[in-house]
Amino acid sequence: MTSRPSIAFAKFAAPKKGGVFVLAADDGGLGDAAKACDPAKTLERAFPVADFSGKFASLVEVLAPEGTSLDRLVAVGVGKVSGLDDHAWLKLGGTIATSLRKSAEVAVLVDLPGAAIGGEQAAQLAAGILLRSYVFDKYKTKKDNSDGQRDGKKVEPKKPAKVTIHTTDPASAKKAFADEVAVIDGVFLARDLVNEPANVLGPVEFAARASELEALGVTVEILVEKEMKKLGMGSLLGVAQGSPRGARIAVMRWNGGKAKDSPVAFVGKGVTFDTGGNSIKTASGMEDMKGDMGGAAAVTGLMHALAARKAKANVVGVIGLVENSVDGHAQRPGDIVTSMSGQTIEVLNTDAEGRLVLADALWYCNDRFQPKFMVNLATLTGAIMVALGQHYAGLFSNNDELAERLTSAGQATQERLWRMPLGTEYDKLIDSKNADMKNIGGRYGGAIIAAQFLQRFVKDTPWAHLDIAGTALGAPSSEINQSWGSGFGVRLLDRLVRDNYEG
Repeated sequence: MTSRPSIAFAKFAAPKKGGVFVLAADDGGLGDAAKACDPAKTLERAFPVADFSGKFASLVEVLAPEGTSLDRLVAVGVGKVSGLDDHAWLKLGGTIATSLRKSAEVAVLVDLPGAAIGGEQAAQLAAGILLRSYVFDKYKTKKDNSDGQRDGKKVEPKKPAKVTIHTTDPASAKKAFADEVAVIDGVFLARDLVNEPANVLGPVEFAARASELEALGVTVEILVEKEMKKLGMGSLLGVAQGSPRGARIAVMRWNGGKAKDSPVAFVGKGVTFDTGGNSIKTASGMEDMKGDMGGAAAVTGLMHALAARKAKANVVGVIGLVENSVDGHAQRPGDIVTSMSGQTIEVLNTDAEGRLVLADALWYCNDRFQPKFMVNLATLTGAIMVALGQHYAGLFSNNDELAERLTSAGQATQERLWRMPLGTEYDKLIDSKNADMKNIGGRYGGAIIAAQFLQRFVKDTPWAHLDIAGTALGAPSSEINQSWGSGFGVRLLDRLVRDNYEG
């Protein structure tokens, strides 16, 4: 699994060994700390040769620089200093992380000419290094950093790099970084869950992973099928009935706010594998359906992040965990199920199953906890990818304030959202002649129809639905993520809570 670099913070000093990374502004300008590491001005000579102008995330590397005992001296372009927001610092950290394996001991000098760079920026850079370090390789028996033989000689495993970040205020950087690590651990948990194969991670195993959050002070309850039947969750249980692995609902509660404060709530779709049921998917690409629990993974990772950083808020996480399989017991197109709300649903397509799971999970969460708002996350529709590609998740909401706060948090973290419409005219598309509603509409507007369906299970509670089908798995690689499972949603929702709902 991920071999994390160790990260420490220190006041500026000229390193004597190992690798050194320095920052260069858009004109190639270096700070005083960087110049002190390069008495022979090797970078100054290398810049024009490499056509280096300090463009953001560009690199120039000098090996065994003259006049020093250093192994490497690397300049990292930051572009225009005025454009360095939190996400830019994350990306710079990720860029640095790509070169860490070449040195066991690394110093990063967070210094730029004419710029005051505080501890929070240094912490963001460190967070970027950690985020980029994630690797899911637990099932590989031969690893790049494992013991082995090379050319007849034993090769020792490569140890994680030791990174020291030099900054003007190491104490504040260390404090800010502690919160960042809590969130990164949540992101890594979400990535791990999405990347796990379905034969290892089914509903029961996922529920057990959620229960591990009790070690952080999260109260966790696991509802089994008998309890769900008693609650009338026919919609969720109908999806699960074709699998021998059963269904679970995990209820996670973090009580970090005032005792009388209503909680905020997050609900996740946790289909640990989706064959499509009797409306079976094509074989091509079906292996990706191990990630159809990306919403539940994000909620679990979020609860880890909030508990680990001791967030001053009352938060509930509810995840519906099922496997959508095919056997003689699986539900059929045309079946009618009764949801916990009492509303009946004609199941015309068993591959539109995520909304059936969320229908009962949302109703249960709202009915039991009466939260200030609910946000659900789900890898729900391919249609959202047709509309938005893989750089934005779809946002649907019945509340403008909640939608605006989510959008703002998405811009801050660059886990971006694009608001999509809801409207009564779409209700006609899911009206059924045989039940209160059907679970699919026509050919067009598939992502909207799914959201319109979910809205029938939230009453008047402020609510938002995030369709993360394009962003939670298989999304484009970035400076801070090279994993198939991205952990999308953890940083976004942590920022939402941090900025708006902590006392």
